[in-house]
Amino acid sequence: MGKSVIQAADSAGLYVVPVSFDAEKKSGQTVEACGKKILVHGPSDRESILASVFQEYPNLIVVDYTVPATINDNAELYGKVGVPFVMGTTGGDRDQLYKTVEESKVYAVISPQMGKQVVAFLAAMEIMAEQFPGAFSGYSLQVMESHQAGKLDTSGTAKAIISCFQKLGVSFDMDQIQMLRDPKQQIEMVGVPEEHLSGHAFHLYHLTSPDQTVSFEFQHNVCGRSIYAEGTVDAILFLAKKVKSKADKRIYNMIDVLREGNMR
Repeated sequence: MGKSVIQAADSAGLYVVPVSFDAEKKSGQTVEACGKKILVHGPSDRESILASVFQEYPNLIVVDYTVPATINDNAELYGKVGVPFVMGTTGGDRDQLYKTVEESKVYAVISPQMGKQVVAFLAAMEIMAEQFPGAFSGYSLQVMESHQAGKLDTSGTAKAIISCFQKLGVSFDMDQIQMLRDPKQQIEMVGVPEEHLSGHAFHLYHLTSPDQTVSFEFQHNVCGRSIYAEGTVDAILFLAKKVKSKADKRIYNMIDVLREGNMR
């Protein structure tokens, strides 16, 4: 995702600060992207490095695509330094995440789903759930989500869509989600192209009426990461405007980005 965001940001004309953070074992390494050498720093000196970079680039916005175990510590770091950030990482303690950001008063776009079109679909589901509660009462639901093997947690998008179905009257527990992470199953069961095994998101939601005579299917398949990278750039541009205007609201999501029409 880091490389994909760099490519999308570079294409949009944004300046990419050549600094990144990773595990200690990768400290000192460089990663090439869009003709730039990105220097990787470990966690031990990240606060001093980030503060120094923020001082040099006062319009800096950090992009966070990490792992669930690190997001709460990362949010504390951004709050302590005072740097605005866009976070597309899922998982972690979400309640604590928002509490940390609210207390620090930094600007942030936090969204488990950065793909604008998928977010629009989710927004439509939320509207349906709000306006027609119970419309699918009694229906059974099957959910399958397939992601690259490196994605450790259950899809945040799947959880959000399931919560909409629950409001629509469907009884479903989150632990019933079928998570596919095995490449062989992904190719054979859902038809993920082999070249996209390392980066994809295939979701299927199947509803069946109590008497088995009616069924509905909602599906979205994403190959690659460009949809998320492009959405991330839109979130960066959106947040930059909020910071510049000193907006009262500090925490946003991708639906806020869509509603404002801040899309390239």
